[in-house]
Amino acid sequence: MTIPEATRVVLPEPDWHRLRDEHVARVRQWTDPHQRRRVRREKHPVLDFLFTYYSHRPAHLERWHPGPGVVLAGPSAEEYLRWPAYTATAEGVTLGPLAPGRRATAEFVLSLLSATASRPPRLGCFGLHEWAMVYRSAEVRHAAWPLRLGAEGTDAVVESSTIKCGHFDAFRFFTPPARPLNTLRPSREGQVEMEQPGCLHATMDLFKWSYKLDPHTPSDLVADCFALAVDVRTLDMRASPYDLSALGYSPVQIETERGRAEYVRAQSAFTTRAAPLRARLISLCHNLLSEVPGGTDHQ
Repeated sequence: MTIPEATRVVLPEPDWHRLRDEHVARVRQWTDPHQRRRVRREKHPVLDFLFTYYSHRPAHLERWHPGPGVVLAGPSAEEYLRWPAYTATAEGVTLGPLAPGRRATAEFVLSLLSATASRPPRLGCFGLHEWAMVYRSAEVRHAAWPLRLGAEGTDAVVESSTIKCGHFDAFRFFTPPARPLNTLRPSREGQVEMEQPGCLHATMDLFKWSYKLDPHTPSDLVADCFALAVDVRTLDMRASPYDLSALGYSPVQIETERGRAEYVRAQSAFTTRAAPLRARLISLCHNLLSEVPGGTDHQ
């Protein structure tokens, strides 16, 4: 199916200009500091991850897209025609159906997020994946920052804990001695069967799945997913073995009972916050996959 013309929302030029400008101002609270750090060649152990591990460039994050079912009116809307996903109509410029070559992406995202949403959250992993990434290793990922408990203390926490990481993209960075200590065996092939909504990395990945469907994902949804990823990444590194207090990040001491309780409370709150964003992405995938490629009228 295509979106009937009667159900399309036509945004006058001043209205969508305002939405575009508000989006740019919102995301520049993150992209501007990142760009300044790059100029200074200054690494940030918490925030760089959001622009390096994830492949959505700052300039792309700043771009505003309205999402399906929206027509941008006015002469300036023609700038969107430089992207093949957009098409001209009698009312203005709008997104066409998802290209056939991108349907497999939407199908995978729909499958993964639907499966994840169907499961109860598992809490209490305590962010031990970051500890397992430095276990018994002479090299650490953030070498400029000390380990709070030192190498021996870090190893002792790993050895005295039950590690139950089910996210493959975290597990694949475990050191070789840490891998056998994980009670789960995540794999790329088993990703759909294993991911669950309590996982911090699965929550951060909502940002990835949102931009994988760009420009068909409304930019307010992309920005919401990014904002959540920023906050989750902050917890992730506060609970890590690194001492980042010099950057203003107080540690969540998961080696203590109090710290573990703090971690679980935050993890639970993020699970609740992620649920409506995951639902919006699932709905978007359903809508994109219901459209008939080539079904939008061209002028």
